[in-house]
Amino acid sequence: MAANMTHEAIYDFMRARKLAVISSIGPRGEPQSALVGFAVSPDLEIVFDTLSSSRKYRNLKRDSSIAIVFGGEGETTIQYEGQAGEPLGDELHRAKDIYFATWPDGRERETWPGIAYFLVRPKWLRYSDFDTNRIEELWF
Repeated sequence: MAANMTHEAIYDFMRARKLAVISSIGPRGEPQSALVGFAVSPDLEIVFDTLSSSRKYRNLKRDSSIAIVFGGEGETTIQYEGQAGEPLGDELHRAKDIYFATWPDGRERETWPGIAYFLVRPKWLRYSDFDTNRIEELWF
């Protein structure tokens, strides 16, 4: 890759993964993490589904701050911080299209009672490749 990660290269890195660890803030301010299946848009928005009975759902409804880690080969990761929201209307339709393109079986879960979708917009991310001692940060 070039000396600076391009937006497209970051998107390609994220799109090549299907799972990530998300962290939200619990009711007493404690961190809580979960492994989720996700999809990514060309604008680096993250979409995932969850149940309204889950801790992450309740946490994100109370405080939309979220951190996500995407792993790679060796010691390559992207750390991502953003704001998560439960989309409505046209935005929900768009988020589902993004998600179902990566997770076609997600359409089966769409009928589950309490299923919910979150759309995350990035605020900051850091690409780290400790195999090559390369670290780059991006602010949005």
